[in-house]
Amino acid sequence: MSWQRAIVLWFQEKVDVLEYHAEAISSPSQTLQLPSVLILKKYIRPRKQSQVRLSRQNIFLRDEYRCQYCHQFFEKKVLTIDHVKPLSKGGEHSWENVVTSCGRCNNRKADKSHESLGMKLFKKPIEPKWPLSNAIFNDLSILPDGWQFYIRWL
Repeated sequence: MSWQRAIVLWFQEKVDVLEYHAEAISSPSQTLQLPSVLILKKYIRPRKQSQVRLSRQNIFLRDEYRCQYCHQFFEKKVLTIDHVKPLSKGGEHSWENVVTSCGRCNNRKADKSHESLGMKLFKKPIEPKWPLSNAIFNDLSILPDGWQFYIRWL
């Protein structure tokens, strides 16, 4: 969730803030610390999804934050999304055509096929059939540090 959305929910009194980031934002009249861990005041039943939403975060979770070309693990902020078959060559923006890539590999591949450059995919991209939020519990190290204390009790 963005810090902007967290602040709005806080002002709407829909959440309590359990921990704050060290960073703060300032306006001409006040300074606010950015929330890092929130708790909902009212339980919201999750919607049932027949499909896992195709999003940047879910692609990273599916690929376990690993570049699918060089097989190295990276932090989320340095990862990119690569279209295996480039959009410019008729590829689609779909689960079967997007993979996690580091910037170096993505730049090297550009709009070419990975085979033509001798690059191999770590694993074939497929649409996940499970809720990716469960992947968080398999590897707690991918969570922000402030969340570790709270998640381990679930």
